[in-house]
Amino acid sequence: MTSQQVFVIAGGGVGGLTTALALAKAGQPSLLLERASAFREVGAGLQLSPNASRILRALGVLDAVMTRAVVPDHVRLRRGSDGADLTKIPLGDAEKRWGAPYIAVHRADLLAALVEQARREPLIEISNDSTLTGYIQDEKGVAATYRFDGEFRRASGAALIGADGVRSMVRGRLIGGDADKPAYTGHTAWRAVLPAASLPEPFRRSASNLWFGERAHLVHYPLRGGAFVNVVALVEDAWRGESEGADPDFWDNVGDRKFLINRFKTWCKEAQNLIAAGDAWMRWPLFDRPPIDSWSRGRVALLGDAAHPMLPYLAQGAAQAIEDSAALAASVAASPDDPTAALQAYSASRAARARRIQEASRAQGEIYHLSGAKAFARDVVLRLAGPGRLRARQNWIYAA
Repeated sequence: MTSQQVFVIAGGGVGGLTTALALAKAGQPSLLLERASAFREVGAGLQLSPNASRILRALGVLDAVMTRAVVPDHVRLRRGSDGADLTKIPLGDAEKRWGAPYIAVHRADLLAALVEQARREPLIEISNDSTLTGYIQDEKGVAATYRFDGEFRRASGAALIGADGVRSMVRGRLIGGDADKPAYTGHTAWRAVLPAASLPEPFRRSASNLWFGERAHLVHYPLRGGAFVNVVALVEDAWRGESEGADPDFWDNVGDRKFLINRFKTWCKEAQNLIAAGDAWMRWPLFDRPPIDSWSRGRVALLGDAAHPMLPYLAQGAAQAIEDSAALAASVAASPDDPTAALQAYSASRAARARRIQEASRAQGEIYHLSGAKAFARDVVLRLAGPGRLRARQNWIYAA
């Protein structure tokens, strides 16, 4: 193995790890640089739709993930003000309908399965405590500099993949300009993972629950075999003043529980009780960047949130990063001796779909947060459409 063959991957999250695994499956070695000193249990729950779980299965990871995942029977849509049921969308037959399961899993459990698989793969080298600081490229390859244990090191390779998140350093160098900087959306997600035993029985059921409200919505679903319940309260204009200064370590921002309880005081008692059950809420300000038409420049390409930040309203952030990894590996396998062409093909194969899902996610957030007559009309449409038609609307995402 020569250094010119190695793909350097900046970022050891879901996107970076799945990319390393997908490249290894295609016979390509990689060096993964992760700035954390160790992979630790961070974050909360996430929902993985069939378009993602299908790829995890192909990478040999899904079985390990399923040991701690939950398969929701349905999505239950409710109105926050009075708790009224609007409809239920079946999910239990996702395997039959879309060829892979729809699952809820703790982010830490997914990362643990990915790391375990990656450490078994001889074509993958993982370097923790490694922060990318810069790179240069020419027709022969890429040279990346990174800080490791307080010292600066250099890694040479065939290409550099920036899977380094919404505040991507790689994207800043690749695209640049003030117009492309991350911008606070005015929306903040508050997350808590609660012991299921501490909650009433309805909250422990195997379902994904979505409540609509004015300028806010609430999501909850079971995790880890039903032992815990993941709760996400998403509100508008929570912390608008911090648009430039929010800590990039989103999961470490502790929120003011009293603020959140007050924010949901007009909701039905059942929803209020769920909010009050959380003693520790982690506050995650949502940042966005504009869609871009090309994710690659020469031997450098973007992936995941670095390429297409996803607001969480379609639960597609992790799923789209996983899709990216499969597309990247397929393009590299098709042009193994021409990284520039491979990265161009990867970008061309993914940019339009990711843009569409980005835009659909933003639009979905507006629908969730309607008020007054528009909210009434939304609720009527949901009830009239029926579960089958609503489920069919997801085919373009889940069946891809």
